[in-house]
Amino acid sequence: MNVLSIPTWIIHVSSVIEWIAAIWLIWTYGELTANRSWWGLSLAMLPALVSAMCACTWHYFDNSESLEWIVTLQATMTLVGNFTLLAAAWLIWRSAKIEVRD
Repeated sequence: MNVLSIPTWIIHVSSVIEWIAAIWLIWTYGELTANRSWWGLSLAMLPALVSAMCACTWHYFDNSESLEWIVTLQATMTLVGNFTLLAAAWLIWRSAKIEVRD
């Protein structure tokens, strides 16, 4: 029997799918508005996606001790993702400020 219940798996997998959809929608918004800072946000979301995929992978293999390095990778990607999202948000804020001045 797997460590996670079926409802928990549904939440995990749907969250990954939603994150992928959000990346695509934000990228598309950047294309429609011709504002590259939105593309930056979509790229900044990738480390968090890797983190989520690490969690799903580790759970899929029943939290195997031989794969504990995936937990470290997940934590690292979460940290990196938080900083890339911070930078992307700052770039969007800066581009909005520049547009208001023009």
